[in-house]
Amino acid sequence: MKARESKAREHTAAKTAADTTQAAAGLLVSAAHRSSGKTTFALGLTAALSQRGWVVQPFKKGPDYIDAMWLASASGRACYNLDPYLTSIDEVRTFFARRTQHCDLALVEGNQGLHDGLALDGSNSNAALSVALNLPVLLVLDTRGMTRGIAPLILGYQAFDRRVRIAGVILNRVGGARHEAKLRAVIEHYTDVPVLGAIAERLDVAIDERHLGLIPSNEAMDCSAAIARIGAAIAANVDLDRLLAAAEGGLAPRHPPGPAPGLVRQHDVRIGIAQDRAFGFYYSDDLEALKAQGAKLVPFDTLRDATLPQVDALFIGGGFPEMVAPKLEGNRALRAQIREAIDTGLPVYAECAGLMYLTRSLTIAGRRHEMVGAIGADVMMHSRPVGRGYVELEPTGAAAWHAGVTPGMRILAHEFHHSALENVDPKLQFAYRVVRGHGIDGHNDGIVHHNLLASYSHLRSVGNCDWARRFVAFVRSTKRSSAGTGTLHRLEERSLLA
Repeated sequence: MKARESKAREHTAAKTAADTTQAAAGLLVSAAHRSSGKTTFALGLTAALSQRGWVVQPFKKGPDYIDAMWLASASGRACYNLDPYLTSIDEVRTFFARRTQHCDLALVEGNQGLHDGLALDGSNSNAALSVALNLPVLLVLDTRGMTRGIAPLILGYQAFDRRVRIAGVILNRVGGARHEAKLRAVIEHYTDVPVLGAIAERLDVAIDERHLGLIPSNEAMDCSAAIARIGAAIAANVDLDRLLAAAEGGLAPRHPPGPAPGLVRQHDVRIGIAQDRAFGFYYSDDLEALKAQGAKLVPFDTLRDATLPQVDALFIGGGFPEMVAPKLEGNRALRAQIREAIDTGLPVYAECAGLMYLTRSLTIAGRRHEMVGAIGADVMMHSRPVGRGYVELEPTGAAAWHAGVTPGMRILAHEFHHSALENVDPKLQFAYRVVRGHGIDGHNDGIVHHNLLASYSHLRSVGNCDWARRFVAFVRSTKRSSAGTGTLHRLEERSLLA
């Protein structure tokens, strides 16, 4: 253990002395199939290396908030999503290169299995991403019930796409010392892939799951303790030196990162952002994009705050409001203030959980909870997903900040919700026509009410979907218009945010 820590410190010191523009070592963590334990492993590896002084820059492949939240907590750095379906591969490369300039290790956690994806040719799979970013792959294998059969599995993955470099495997959920010895012997005899670690089936390194995957870190009361525990388990059962050597063998791409987006030094609009146990699903690069456009993000807590901070707009993202519905209902003062703000024209953007919160009510297992009431509809929770996966949207022009969008323009986004709207006011307008996906009713998404846009779809400010720029520009124009007429949409600011 001490030797590993010493070598990690020596490597970190060498990195610091080296040219800071040198590309970082890189690794993509994947698996044969989902639920193999790769997320817990990636989290533990990030924690183990961070605890030894390494600067780990985490990434998550695909449209995922929860894994990214845990990886951010483990690394102490924002975790970014890489999605070759929503963006071009050139944009992914540039994005990745720009955010790996000042780290020791770029760690990408894949989604699903190594070769899984929407495209038949695998162009949006984890394997394709590893090739595009020149990253070696570490396979986390669920070994329950396997011995000799693990060899053809590994050999098949090696042969299926020769461009993919499998740097090693992690044997997960091993049944004991004897099971581990058999697996190692088989792999050594039949393959040339090194075993870099073996992890026994242990309840103390597990994180509770919900229908979207892991419980979000903003809900986990012992988040730091869980991360430390998992990090210690990975450090004790994985050969970190060999793993890091494998990562060094395939460096992150040396593409010129290109000019960084110009930052606006003066933040002339204030956007309140709901950040608490109910709402926590936000893409790090979207928040950065809002700031780059001149927005100061002011957090507020829908469970505890009686009043909103002084703001020019609101952004209420995704999350699990159904888990804290009684507390949301109990904060009557804030609910009333948000409804008044929306009814008097405050620009508000809400996604999924945010949409649910702004309706009249949320019913869970027959129990009805009062919500904000700004949207003429009620929410009913269901046991199975109502909308799940990528969506394709066509703006209708009904949303004020969609003014000027190209007719027929298509926006790629994603949705995942177990709820549906009922008793929808027929007078409501919709911002999008759903070309692919479910949205609100299978045909429409994005409820428009005054200056509110609330949808089940989660946007990402990439590709042709520059929603951050459009929203901030609209907030700025609304603020100026209101100031000119003497009708400021402002609410008393809490002293602690002054």
